[in-house]
Amino acid sequence: MAIYIACLGHSGSIRNLPINCNFEMAPSYFNDDNSLLNFVVKEGNGVKGLVDLGLTEVPGRYIQPPDLRINKQEVAGSLENVTIDLSELDGPKHEQVVKAIVHASETLGFFQVVNHGVPLEVLDSLKVTAHQFFGQPAEKKAVYLKEVSPSPLVKYGTSFIPENEKALEWKDFLGMIYTNDADARESWPNDCKEVVLEFIKTSSEMAQKLLQALIGDLGVKLDDSRLQELTGFNLVNLNFYPACPNPDLTVGVGSHSDAGILTVLLQDGIGGLYVKKGDQNALPGNEVWVEIPPMHGALVINVGDSLQILSNGRYKSAEHRVRTTDVESRVSVPRFIAPLPTTRIGPFPELVARDGVARYKEVIYGEYLKNYFEKSLDGKKSLDFASI
Repeated sequence: MAIYIACLGHSGSIRNLPINCNFEMAPSYFNDDNSLLNFVVKEGNGVKGLVDLGLTEVPGRYIQPPDLRINKQEVAGSLENVTIDLSELDGPKHEQVVKAIVHASETLGFFQVVNHGVPLEVLDSLKVTAHQFFGQPAEKKAVYLKEVSPSPLVKYGTSFIPENEKALEWKDFLGMIYTNDADARESWPNDCKEVVLEFIKTSSEMAQKLLQALIGDLGVKLDDSRLQELTGFNLVNLNFYPACPNPDLTVGVGSHSDAGILTVLLQDGIGGLYVKKGDQNALPGNEVWVEIPPMHGALVINVGDSLQILSNGRYKSAEHRVRTTDVESRVSVPRFIAPLPTTRIGPFPELVARDGVARYKEVIYGEYLKNYFEKSLDGKKSLDFASI
């Protein structure tokens, strides 16, 4: 019995060819932008679909300009120990732990936490669930494409903004907005929802303690309603980075900072997450990038743009990026904690009075986010929207 697999024709239509079809021809199909975008984006095959075709080289649309590529051998810089044991936050070492959290947020904008309260079996289940979701046939995932998804709370896609990017990212993702448990159970994919809900439930106390430490050290007091405004939007992504035949030519995620308050990230053991160290305004080619080493059981925390704005620049949103690998597929699971879209964000008045200057103007977070998603990722330029 012959086995068939979907291959892309020059017109962008799908046609069935025997599995031993000449895959060396495939890149010529995919170097046609319309055919590529139809296959990867509109039909929901994603990067995973490209890899399943057996491509031995990446299509031209995925090749990054030389100055944006990540050469693992050239990544420099030593990373000071930024692993923080949160079990000591409620003990006699409270002040010492707060100091470590604050220092990391003022400098690198990134740190890792252990003994954070999220069970290791939840973290391991998240990784397994991510692999299982993206391992499904394309038609199972495509039901959650933005244009057809049964709920605005769920979106499956690829890259960042494919239609706006000159070079695409080597990544597929599933995004799930959290409003409440009932909405999640009704709209999220059945095979993902329970473990993601458990991740949110078990990481919330930790996130709250981190924010209390950071905001408290600013000398700012917030009532419950204001804190809810600033942290009321939650999004969890399952990210999938298929093994890439030309990792030196591509990126998993381009250089960017996150828009929200804090990001809580689970990465697997493969590695590939890099953060810019030191001068955030260094010219291309002069930056120093360091890898956030994978650590089993740890969660990565990073500061987002909103917290940089609120802190009047004291806390630094971390500029980071992700490389691809030809070894095996990688997954990561970030939880983005952000203001509600209608919330006004600007430097806390106490800090403006103390600093004598406001470094950012007040903006509505929904408008900030709209501007963020209208452009392709480009370092920390998203902050220009709020800069004075």
